[in-house]
Amino acid sequence: MNKHIRKAIKRKLSLASESLQRRHMELEQQQSAGGSLLRQVVLGGQDGLVNVLGILLGMASGTGSTNLVILAGLAATVAESVSMAAVAYTSSRASQDHYQAQKEQELREMREIPDVERKEIELIYYKKGFRGRALRAAVRQICSDKQLWLQTMMREELGLYESEFVDPLREGIVVGVASVIGSLIPLIPFFFMPVAPAMLASVGLALLVLFGGGALKARLTTGVWWKSGAEMALIGGAAALLGYAVGLLLGANGV
Repeated sequence: MNKHIRKAIKRKLSLASESLQRRHMELEQQQSAGGSLLRQVVLGGQDGLVNVLGILLGMASGTGSTNLVILAGLAATVAESVSMAAVAYTSSRASQDHYQAQKEQELREMREIPDVERKEIELIYYKKGFRGRALRAAVRQICSDKQLWLQTMMREELGLYESEFVDPLREGIVVGVASVIGSLIPLIPFFFMPVAPAMLASVGLALLVLFGGGALKARLTTGVWWKSGAEMALIGGAAALLGYAVGLLLGANGV
């Protein structure tokens, strides 16, 4: 085969390989972003709903006052949502900072002790089953591309994936908004009903939403939908019982 033709074929194969790699990375990032968004919504919504439900039932059983229950619920909604948003922001920021610090350390080691880093790549692929010529070719290929080398070290050695991280500000906003929505759900019946029936309606509505959220999460990810739904509803039910018991205890003691 003509030398120029071989070069052209190799160039086309290389371009095709790069295109497939870029597409694979884009799909990974999209899937990671979708999973991260779902996690944020579940985290904020479930936490807000469960915590405020417990507070509402405790206040309702302890005081019997609709106004006090609504006041406590609104105060808890604000405090819970701001707290959740702040925690989501700072934890996401800390994860990014940790990733960046590890990345800079790996880059420094690649510059200062490249032989050691190449040996680590060789060990990684040896454990994957590469031997002899195939192992040497893999190490040579990876270490000839600085970006690929760094990415391999971050993923294979440290287990860190840049696509896992999202914008900390967005994470804080999503978790905060989800927490507000979740917190308001068990509060709704108290705006329209007396305390006693509102308590039952609040528990029923909260458990229904928790079950639906758990089932939807299982549908979008993995797991049995009814088991996931029952698990989330059980957590909400436990919080409701605890809040109700505390309210009864404090009310009975005249606190």
